[in-house]
Order: sequence, then C-alpha cells, then structure tokens
Amino acid sequence: MEHIRTPKVDNVRLLVWSSGKRKASKCTLYISATHTIFVENHPEARQETWVLHSMVSSVERPPAISAGCQLILRCKDFRIFQILIPQERDCADIHASLVRLSRPEKYSELYCLSFNPNVNKEKREESWNFIDLQADYKRMGVPNNLWVATAVNGEYRVCDTYPSELFVPKSATADIIVGSARFRSRGRFPALSYFHRDTLAAVCRCSQPLSGFSGRCQEDELMLQALMKSNPGSDYIYVVDTRPKLNAMANRAAGKGYENEDYYTNIKLQFIGIENIHVMRNSQQKIIDVGEMRSPSMSDFLWGLENSGWLKHIKAILDAGVFILRAVADEGVSVLVHCSDGWDRTAQACSVASILLDPFYRTIKGLMVLIERDWVSFGHKFSHRYAHLAGDPKEESPVIDQFLECVWQLSEQFPCAFEFNEHFLIAIRTHVYSCHFGNFLGNCPKERRNMRKRK
Repeated sequence: MEHIRTPKVDNVRLLVWSSGKRKASKCTLYISATHTIFVENHPEARQETWVLHSMVSSVERPPAISAGCQLILRCKDFRIFQILIPQERDCADIHASLVRLSRPEKYSELYCLSFNPNVNKEKREESWNFIDLQADYKRMGVPNNLWVATAVNGEYRVCDTYPSELFVPKSATADIIVGSARFRSRGRFPALSYFHRDTLAAVCRCSQPLSGFSGRCQEDELMLQALMKSNPGSDYIYVVDTRPKLNAMANRAAGKGYENEDYYTNIKLQFIGIENIHVMRNSQQKIIDVGEMRSPSMSDFLWGLENSGWLKHIKAILDAGVFILRAVADEGVSVLVHCSDGWDRTAQACSVASILLDPFYRTIKGLMVLIERDWVSFGHKFSHRYAHLAGDPKEESPVIDQFLECVWQLSEQFPCAFEFNEHFLIAIRTHVYSCHFGNFLGNCPKERRNMRKRK
C-alpha cells in the first residue's frame, strides 16, 4: 500500500480497446494493492472493470490533450486501457503508482503470495497434490528394467535447475551422470521426459555440450550410449538440436556447440531451426503492432502476420514435434532433444511431441500434467520470460505462448482429439502471466522450494 499515492480519482474517462472494439465510459478509478478498478458512474449499470497489476505490461503517459491528461495501460493479455484524468497531479500520482505496482521487485509482492483464499489447510494441500508427476511416469510404465529413478540430483546437487527426482537409463551410473552434467551447459544432463510403452523408445532432454571445436567427454559419450541401450530395438539414437545450425556453430566459438558425430558414433544429428528468444519476442511485437492499428484492413492484417514470421516459427516447433513423433512411434528410435540451455525450445519440442504421441495429454488434466513436467519441473524460466518481477526486458519471450498456439493449431485440425478448447488454453496463458497461482513462479523447482510457496 505504501506505493499508492492516490487511491481514488473521480470523473475519469476510460476507453477500452478489446477484440477490435473501443468502448468509452465515465467512471471512478480506484487503486488497491493488487488491482486497478474502474467503476462506471452510470447509476443503473455501475459496471466494474478489474485489472490485475501483474497483467500490466507497460504504463505510458502521452502528452496531455484538451480533454485531460492521458495514461495508456497495455496488458499482457493484449487489452489496452486509455485513461483520461482531469487533473495533472492525479495523473502523475496514478502513473507513478501503477509503474511501481506493475513491476514488483521481490516475490513476496506478487498476488498469489498476498492472496489468502478462504479454504482450510487440508483443501489447500489437496490442491497442491492434484498433479502427481510420479503417477504419470508410472502410467508410462516407468520405472522398469530399462529406466530407473536416480537420487544423484537430490537437494539439486548436480543441476540446480532440474527436478530433484529424475529417471535415467539403468546402465547410467552416478559417475557417468555427474561427468555428463559437467560437460553440458548449466549442468543439464540427459534425463527422461517421455517413455513410449509400445516401442520402448524414449524422449529425453538436456542442454548443449561444452564441446567447442574439439572438446569431448568420455562420460557424456557413455551417457548417450546408455540412452541407446535403454531401447533394445535400436542401435542408434537421434539427437535433435532445435536451433538453426548456424546458431549452433556460432556457439562453438564460446566453447559450446553440438555433438560431434565422430565421437558419438551411435547418434544421428538433426537440426530443426527454431529461432532464439529474441527473434520470437520481436515477432510477437510485430503482431501486436498490427493489432493496435486504428482500422486495419484484412490486407494490412495478413501483411503484418506474414511480415512478423510468427506462423513460420509455429511451424518450426510443430515440425520438431512431428519429427520426434515419427522417430519414437514409427521407427522405434529414442530421441535426445536440446537447444542451448534446454529450457525454452527443448520444452516446446518435447511437449508438442508428447501431445502428438499420447492422447492423455490432450485431456484437461493431461495438459496440466504435461506443463508441470516439461515446463515447471524441468526449469523453464517463468519469472524471466514473462516479467513477473522487474528485470531485464531482453530475458522476456513468448515461449509458452507459442507452445499453447501449437496446441491450438492441432486442436483446430483435430477438434475431436482434444477434451478442451481454446478457452482452456487462454486461461492457462492468463495465469502464466497473472501470478495468481504459485505453479508458475520462479525459474526452477529449487527457487520455488526456497520461496516456501506451498505454505
């Protein structure tokens, strides 16, 4: 509350841009610790519009006009609120308050950590245990005589951005895992994401090797051998590098790069060509710019969509999922997926492949389990990518937005294959940004544990 300079302003004019429509109304503006609230002055309607501070992406203050001082609130769900405030002093106070409230500096300021639902402790514990990843692995048939649980990352000793409970090939010893982790960016060694019970092929994930131009690691080579041996029906595995090959080659100069097939004799390397987070951020901004045009024609929209490259990027992610699907289900060959650090494009490719491979993930609960596994537990950087806290804008990128659009594209082509529709996908996206729930806070399980968010 200390950041609120003026909690109430009367006679505010509000213009809402939503779904191509612009609706103006006269109202009273209230600012609380969590929301900006607009209450219409019409004595019969008294309609309220609530805007969660964590959903505000920017607060702009254009020059004043004859009707009053302007503020423009741009939201992460693409709504735009244009506000006209009679007094300049009130406008300055509201602007300063909203800038600070929409950019919290610590996790304790976020909505889900200040919201206290009227639910008893038992019910809250039950909701936290609704998603059980171990039960999902058991549904796949893991552990078995090929894949076993490992305690090597207990207390996040080997990789601090991975979950503490992981499945690895039975023949992979603790020494092999630790040695492989030292040779992989951020210590993100190969671990199981999805196991196909019919073909015994698996989808595994990791980060890029620290190979440079000629580096190699015996333990990492043995780790990939162990991945191959965990699938008795195949004498090789695919390594899917989701990056454009030129980007992967450029990383060699920084001592990183990709697997050398001369050293890893049991792999087939496949580059997909999904661009990095900066390209994706710029692509989304181009689409937003088209949507903010005053009266775009259909040709304006189509030109803007094509110019943004957005659908090209969506296709690249879908292509990665289809390649993994065919390798695992048709060829019966295991796949190891990585990008640079293994928490953006890798999550996209693995989760799209799971959607294609397993109808369970096309149910409401299944999609929740999938996001919890491949995004939440494997350390996707939610707080950085979706600007939960004030930080570096260059870390922001619509990574999970693209995954959800891939799911939507598939559901449009095969509507009878999904238990949910776009409203569920929109709700998930909203809460990724809203900080309404603790699932999407932080950048990895260790951060969430340190926050003690399950209290």
